Amino acid sequence: MRSIGKILSSTRALWPSYLAIVVSSVLITATSLVMPFIISGATDEVVSVVKTGANPSGHVATIMWFAVALLVADLANTAISNIGGYIGDVTAVRLRRILSTRYFEKLLTLPQSYFDRELTGRIINRLSRNISETTQFLNSFANNFLPMLLTTFAVLVISAIYSWPLALLLLIVFPVFMYLTTLTSKKWQVLEGEKNSQFDIAGGRFAEVVGQIRVVKSFGQERRELTSFDERYASTVATTREQSRYWHLMDGARRGALNVIFFGVYSIIFVQTVEGHFSIGDMVLLIQLVNMARQPVMMMSYLIDSGQRAVAGSRDYFRVLDERPEREGLDLLGDADTAPGATIDAARARAAACTGSVIEFDHASFGYDADRDVLKDITLAVERGEHVAFVGESGGGKTTLISLLLGLYTVHDGHLRVFGRDTAETPLDELRSDFGVVFQDASLFSGTIRENIAYGHPEATDEEIRAAAERANADVFIRQFPDGYDTTIGERGLKLSGGQKQRIAVARAMLKDAPILILDEATSALDTKSERLVQAGLDELMEGRTSLIIAHRLSTISAVDRIVTLRDGRIDEVGPPAELATSGGIYAELLALQASGSKRDKKRLKAYDIAG
Repeated sequence: MRSIGKILSSTRALWPSYLAIVVSSVLITATSLVMPFIISGATDEVVSVVKTGANPSGHVATIMWFAVALLVADLANTAISNIGGYIGDVTAVRLRRILSTRYFEKLLTLPQSYFDRELTGRIINRLSRNISETTQFLNSFANNFLPMLLTTFAVLVISAIYSWPLALLLLIVFPVFMYLTTLTSKKWQVLEGEKNSQFDIAGGRFAEVVGQIRVVKSFGQERRELTSFDERYASTVATTREQSRYWHLMDGARRGALNVIFFGVYSIIFVQTVEGHFSIGDMVLLIQLVNMARQPVMMMSYLIDSGQRAVAGSRDYFRVLDERPEREGLDLLGDADTAPGATIDAARARAAACTGSVIEFDHASFGYDADRDVLKDITLAVERGEHVAFVGESGGGKTTLISLLLGLYTVHDGHLRVFGRDTAETPLDELRSDFGVVFQDASLFSGTIRENIAYGHPEATDEEIRAAAERANADVFIRQFPDGYDTTIGERGLKLSGGQKQRIAVARAMLKDAPILILDEATSALDTKSERLVQAGLDELMEGRTSLIIAHRLSTISAVDRIVTLRDGRIDEVGPPAELATSGGIYAELLALQASGSKRDKKRLKAYDIAG
């Protein structure tokens, strides 16, 4: 339970609520314990009247006072239980908010390499399952089990006053139960981990299939995907059978041991009452107290079951929180010193103040794996306002170069500088404010067109958003929608055509107006008309701006200032298009292949990610 304690200690903002829960639990315990004493007194009063044959009318008032006292205690218990339950419910949701937000914050600060190796479904399930199970357990504990534990402790004290053998037997109950539970726990958690792993894999595949349902349907793979999904869940059924069989066998042993102990408890009460050690009222009192102690013990199976799920979930949660962020000290929930607009203004100021190269790769090397470099000894300088295109085989390192510039990864050897500052030492929000990006995949979010255009500049005015859309040749089609800029575009912009999505992406980059532009050429998958419209927007966007282009069509890079060709992770050639066209290198080869038109040459072009 150490990880549960870690969660409680790490949520200090909720300590007043935790204290209120403890106080309400103490009051619930007190009102619960008063009632057996009242019933005991009433019982003795009734027995006395019956035994002595006294006139009942003289005792009715006394009995009614017992009844009134019982009503008051009952009403107080009801009121406090509901107040405590309310506090527990709200605290549980506040706890879930804190844990969920902290988890999301941590994910946003983790390096790209974490997401490269993790299943999306596993990441999502930690939020929906692990945090949920933890908060549900704590809520149940606060609302139900904590008052019962306090009651049980009080029962032990009171029982010891009446009969120490009775208290001793009750005291044995909990160690016996916990010992038998400990024997169960280790194997149960291993099986729970296996089950969760299958759920995560199935959930991850489910998310992928839903996200790419067109591909699944187009290739007629619905049956295969469903079969694979069902097999994952079938394996969890088999695991659950083994897990549940083991759990209930051990639970039978636990509860059987408790039954024997409570047999001894009731025997002591009955025998000592017959022997005259207890009055009838005392016997009624002790039986009620024992039942009050018995209830939490019998509930302990449920508590331990949910507690183990919570422990397993909280361990996964803290495993993520213990991951190293891409930069130490990054606090997304802390007070921001500057608004997004001010950050962009600062980027423009850095660009204006820079007197040297805008971008410098200085003998930079990088690899996703420690034993293999994707980029090797890259040395390149990009000057202010220069348009540079990168060409190379698929997997040759073009996209990796861009990822390094955006701070998604850090070079292993050498240096990478932007506006004279080493990217490894530059705050990530400042580094990324230097760049505007248009990806080959438009990468839009669900929401409105307005929200997507303003994604990099949230405080932009309607006039600024509309101006960016006009420059990107998007305003005309946006106005044709009934809701205009407030049109909801669906997940990943599924309600828009490819050309429309790309023009929204171009408008988004235009509105950010960062000093450096990165284009993972956004027109390669578009029809001729859409390409022409998007390219016009890109030309507008690149004007007077330092631009880096990953080339997918040779026609779109013929007018750049320089082309950089990559071969096996190294720079092969650097020069103007006219010069490289006659050098006999990669670019010249690509021009020749494009001019050929044969199937073999077209296939060779695809190896370079170049459209024929």
